[in-house]
Amino acid sequence: MPSPPTPEPLNHRHRDTLRHIFTHPVSHNIEWPDVLSLLEAVGSVEVRHDGKYVVKLGDALEILERPKGKDVDVDEVVKLRRVLRNAGYEASSQSP
Repeated sequence: MPSPPTPEPLNHRHRDTLRHIFTHPVSHNIEWPDVLSLLEAVGSVEVRHDGKYVVKLGDALEILERPKGKDVDVDEVVKLRRVLRNAGYEASSQSP
């Protein structure tokens, strides 16, 4: 049985963003720049010609859309939870 991926260490700001992503019920105050910074810290992010973001974390690939406002919507939070969980991150990830 393969072992789960080992998450990258996160700074305080990234841990806060991660905690907001995994908060139940879904927080409506998760700002896109914070999410983008977290994703760049733990994986790779590429902007496509159509403005969508291709996020690669480990073996997982997810396509996200930049929100029209500053906050990420519920559907994108659900996608973020899935891709982050598959990469070994949880709300309680407290890597130094």
